[in-house]
Amino acid sequence: MAELDPHGADADLNARSSPAQGPLFYIGASGLLIVMAIETAAVIGRHAGWPLLGAIEIIQAAILLASCSAMVSTTINRGHASVHLVTDHLAPRPRQWLLRAGSLFSALFFLGLAIGGGWLAMDFWNAHEQSELLQIPFRPLRLLAAAAVLTVAAIFLWRSLRSESKP
Repeated sequence: MAELDPHGADADLNARSSPAQGPLFYIGASGLLIVMAIETAAVIGRHAGWPLLGAIEIIQAAILLASCSAMVSTTINRGHASVHLVTDHLAPRPRQWLLRAGSLFSALFFLGLAIGGGWLAMDFWNAHEQSELLQIPFRPLRLLAAAAVLTVAAIFLWRSLRSESKP
């Protein structure tokens, strides 16, 4: 049986994923556990003749919680998909410049998402939007989504301004 190199790709992956065991991991995991529990109860209830009304509304809110924490955690841990086909063949200085530019463009993209989410939240703030059956308010959900993408934008902006950017 082949042994894993402690300094190879597996060690790098474990080193990068260790901060994910913090609060963001548990927030996202709890969101997914809520989704599983509610969906299980809804399926059993449908077959037993006692449908769980509002299950989809709870699931949508829990998925928002899980996806926001996953987005921020992935950004912190540098887990976003990236292609190094060109940058691996460049000299260190141009590679550094491209990595910083990529982080800046990512920050601008997520800043645009935050502005759009904030705009929607402001437009519908006094509309008192809520889900149909359970009256789950949309205000905190919109604020959570806007805060998550704003956090991701801030992380990318910080990386673009740092002197040494890593892929």
